[in-house]
Amino acid sequence: MDAARVRRGVVVLDRDGTLNVERHYLSDPAQVELVDGAADGLRHLRELGVELLVITNQSGVGRGYFTERTLDAIHRRLGECLSEAGVHLSAIYVCPHVPADGCRCRKPGTALLERAAWERGFDPRDAFVIGDKASDLEMGRRTGSTTLLVRTGYGTEVAAGGNVSADFVVDDLREAARVIERLLLREPVGARARSEGDG
Repeated sequence: MDAARVRRGVVVLDRDGTLNVERHYLSDPAQVELVDGAADGLRHLRELGVELLVITNQSGVGRGYFTERTLDAIHRRLGECLSEAGVHLSAIYVCPHVPADGCRCRKPGTALLERAAWERGFDPRDAFVIGDKASDLEMGRRTGSTTLLVRTGYGTEVAAGGNVSADFVVDDLREAARVIERLLLREPVGARARSEGDG
């Protein structure tokens, strides 16, 4: 990537279980509910000048559980909830495929992160990837991003599995924001999580 395009301060977030409360194939905008601490953490990151992006697997579209129009409505509602908290997302990138499709955009595939890096002008190695699932962490690891596992959504279960592939394990997005702030300021943040296995 051209050095002129590289900049720091980009956070790539998972959606379900990280930003909004995990629902099994969320298909109703009325059910969008922010995870406790998510708004505070994202507001902290925005105050640091960090850009916020979302990359999300939404195989419910490919499975026929809901349409892309419904998904757009869900994302509008998510944006409204965040806006009420003073937070703005720069972009949401979606993989609508089922695993059997074998696409490169479904996490842990890296196509959407690579696309976001090109479109938004950042080096993935300078980005922070936050999620509650092994696939989020693996995507970040494959692109050289700094990874943070949040213990929201499925995160507690993933952390309890032992082989955590995240650089850092945090309770929620509030703690993630504090860790990222110290990293951006190049201050010590303590020992990193073990980086073995698939998490």
